[in-house]
Amino acid sequence: MMSFAMVAAACGGSDGSSDADTITLYTCVSDTTIRPVIETFEDDNPGTTVELYRATTGELNARVAADVRSGGLRADVVWACDPPTMQDYVDQGLVGGWTPTTEIDEEYRTDDYVGVALLYLLAVSGSDVPAPEAWSDLAGPEYADGVAVPNPAVAASALGALGWFAGDPDYGIGFYSALRDNGAVQVSTPDDVVTGVAEGTYAAGITIANSAYAAQGNGSPIEVTWPSPGAIAVYGPVALATDARDSATAKAFISYVASEEGQTQMAGLGSYPTLAGVPGPEMPAGVEVVSPDWSEVSAGREDLLREYQKIFGG
Repeated sequence: MMSFAMVAAACGGSDGSSDADTITLYTCVSDTTIRPVIETFEDDNPGTTVELYRATTGELNARVAADVRSGGLRADVVWACDPPTMQDYVDQGLVGGWTPTTEIDEEYRTDDYVGVALLYLLAVSGSDVPAPEAWSDLAGPEYADGVAVPNPAVAASALGALGWFAGDPDYGIGFYSALRDNGAVQVSTPDDVVTGVAEGTYAAGITIANSAYAAQGNGSPIEVTWPSPGAIAVYGPVALATDARDSATAKAFISYVASEEGQTQMAGLGSYPTLAGVPGPEMPAGVEVVSPDWSEVSAGREDLLREYQKIFGG
């Protein structure tokens, strides 16, 4: 099998100035997914090395900002967990300008990046409360003083949820006010939501499917619900750094994760693929899915976070 690095080199027309076999990847993707993907890529492309910086979206943004202040982005590839974060990097001129050939649907692609994984925001609840049938149930009396909400300034998936709720006429930013008035509390990440519900600290919360099902599979006493009008889909895009535009290895890595082979591997590791036809992890039959208007979320991101922080704080 021709390696992805060889494919990229054959098609890229590099001038050789940035063709080092070592690349640096910045990402918020979980260790359980990203490390096996890197290992497979390196095994399939002998002599290549992918150096990893992995952090939450908030920490990733801080790292990128520090790079910019000290002379420029030090990553060759950035794999974010939501489109607004990546679009901000594009707008700064840090990434973009190239995407691989792929069959991934245009819904998850722009000219500057391609979505390679999906996160689904859903509800998790304890065994001593009814499972919420609709998102609005979380603001009801059954969950008074017992709902955990992940921080959208820290977790990209939570920003996606904020964008969808704020943009939906039946919810709006007022949904977060209703949650807060009902005693809901902010935690850092979706994993913190699942842990808190499993330990009985919270009755219910908003989290991601991967985290909820992993905990349930490990015996945590929780219920997982895809509330109406739908679980909130957030796609994670990957992009080439503008300073790495001549790197065949960086292009090869992006090509791999956007390929059927890469998508199949990620699905086997618990990530929901964006490539149609690749079977993903558990997803109940007949569930509904909704998505934010990403252009609106990207354009209004700072205002959204300010409105949210007026309710739940920083």
